[in-house]
Amino acid sequence: MNLGQVDLDVAYRVSEVNAPQGAPQIKGQLEDIGFLPGEQVTLLRKGLLGKGPYMVRIGASTFALRQSEACMIEVELVHA
Repeated sequence: MNLGQVDLDVAYRVSEVNAPQGAPQIKGQLEDIGFLPGEQVTLLRKGLLGKGPYMVRIGASTFALRQSEACMIEVELVHA
């Protein structure tokens, strides 16, 4: 599943970042701000009507992502 499909306030782990073929630099930009495989991420808030922007926490940082960016980030549920 991707970050745009997850439940609020639940811990997930980044499994990979999938950039579109025409824009490979987006993967590097997301990785530069911390969206690396294995990192824990939590969706804090969704925008109007459940669409972007999304407020997410990764590590100790909080970011706003566009819906298109959130959909590029594949995640898996963190089991306690």
